[in-house]
Amino acid sequence: MMAHNFKYIIFHKPYGVLSQFTRELPEHVTLKDYIDVPDVYPVGRLDWDSEGLLLLTNDGKLQHHIANPRFGHQRTYWVQVERIPDPVAIAKLGQGVEIQNYRTLPAQVKLLLEEPIVGERYPPIRFRKNVPTAWLEMTLKEGKNRQVRRMTAAVGFPALRLIRVRIAQLQLDDLPVGTWRYLSPVEVNLIV
Repeated sequence: MMAHNFKYIIFHKPYGVLSQFTRELPEHVTLKDYIDVPDVYPVGRLDWDSEGLLLLTNDGKLQHHIANPRFGHQRTYWVQVERIPDPVAIAKLGQGVEIQNYRTLPAQVKLLLEEPIVGERYPPIRFRKNVPTAWLEMTLKEGKNRQVRRMTAAVGFPALRLIRVRIAQLQLDDLPVGTWRYLSPVEVNLIV
């Protein structure tokens, strides 16, 4: 199969959408509700309660290359957490924490001083007047199941909202929630 037959799609996955095309229960909302392109599959996954950048392709080699932690492709997340993490918690996240009998690899973690510009989430996060929230930017080279949420919980700051904004050199930028587009040839070259 020649490379020009490959399809590469970036999708801004909304909250509550499963990262699959198959509907196992009638109430499930899946990629099929948003993307009408045959024979593309998500590269990795985002949990149903996470949002943001999802890459889809029919290029199996690229799928393996991006999804395999051996290649160390960075993934960046904006994470809204309960309360304001102190420097000790941020340092722990950066060094790696124990989650489920596993120590996470070192990560780049910073407290965002301004709330990132993100769309509304439906339904909105549980808001408690007496509990402030903060946003962290976390860049990881691995993506174990619910890893970011487990990491922030392990240091005492549960995640309320999680948005993936970057995979390798590919950025979500201003792609509206629930929409997708084909990658440009320049973007494809950044990830292949």
